[in-house]
Amino acid sequence: MRRGRLEAFSDGVLAIVITIMVLEMKVPEGGDWAALGALWPVFLSYVLSFVYVGIYWNNHHHLIAAVDRVNASIMWTNLLLLFWLTLVPFVTGWMGENDFGATPTTLYGVVLIMAAFSYFILQGRILASHPSDSALRHAFGRDLKGKLSLALYVVGIAAAQFAPMLAFGIYALVAIIWIVPDRRIERALREAGHHE
Repeated sequence: MRRGRLEAFSDGVLAIVITIMVLEMKVPEGGDWAALGALWPVFLSYVLSFVYVGIYWNNHHHLIAAVDRVNASIMWTNLLLLFWLTLVPFVTGWMGENDFGATPTTLYGVVLIMAAFSYFILQGRILASHPSDSALRHAFGRDLKGKLSLALYVVGIAAAQFAPMLAFGIYALVAIIWIVPDRRIERALREAGHHE
């Protein structure tokens, strides 16, 4: 399979994820600012999740751009990532509707860390399809940003038990860390003379 089919399928799934999230936001029953203000937990949850899906979409695009041909291993690990990302609307809605309760905020973090693990595995499968001396393998190095993110997710999940808003802040911090696309891939593609 060529990478274009995998990328198009993934783009479609992520577009549906975003659509489901926005459809989950219910119109307030009242017609005043107080009624709208009561929805702030739902809206805040939606904003963070929208940013996360955007980050995955952006970085996924850069990662798949490094692949010439897609093998079965890459296809299955890509599906694993999409599985966890399709759960984002559910945990987003549950967390927002329950005013950042401990259990929904914990589960939100679990879905985020599983998506991150899945992305890490996909990245590994893609790197495994490249020679050991390739520019892409060299560019990834020790992936400190990825490891820091996983550690912060663990801290956030633990914090959600006693301080859900602190956990939400930690999840937001990870999003801020990743808001800029992974420059390592762009550099490696330039060095290798790879054109999208």
